[in-house]
Amino acid sequence: MSTDINSPEENATTTQSTADTAEQAKEILAKVASVLGDSPTYVVDTFNEYKRPLTVIGLVFGVLIAIKLAFAVLASINDIPVLAPTLELIGLIYTGWFVYRYLLKASNRSELLSSLGDVKDQITGNK
Repeated sequence: MSTDINSPEENATTTQSTADTAEQAKEILAKVASVLGDSPTYVVDTFNEYKRPLTVIGLVFGVLIAIKLAFAVLASINDIPVLAPTLELIGLIYTGWFVYRYLLKASNRSELLSSLGDVKDQITGNK
């Protein structure tokens, strides 16, 4: 009859390696907890340091998404059978009215330029 009983030296070695593994795991968990505990401060510090570039990047992505969304809406409107030609007709009529109203006579052109100058002044804050 043969028994597979480990010798005392093998039991001591196994117990020692298990204890070493447990200590290593505790050290790793402590380091991970330290990094994760400090991560909100790292994020806040990084955001405060790079606030302007991050804001610009966010605005650029927002504009790109808005443009993509606008093109999707225009494509879906263009797929409606009667709506696209109707909108084209409205655009042509408005263009004709604009040319007749503002571009045919010199006095009307100067009126248009002065109103554009007023709008420019309001936007830039000069007025």
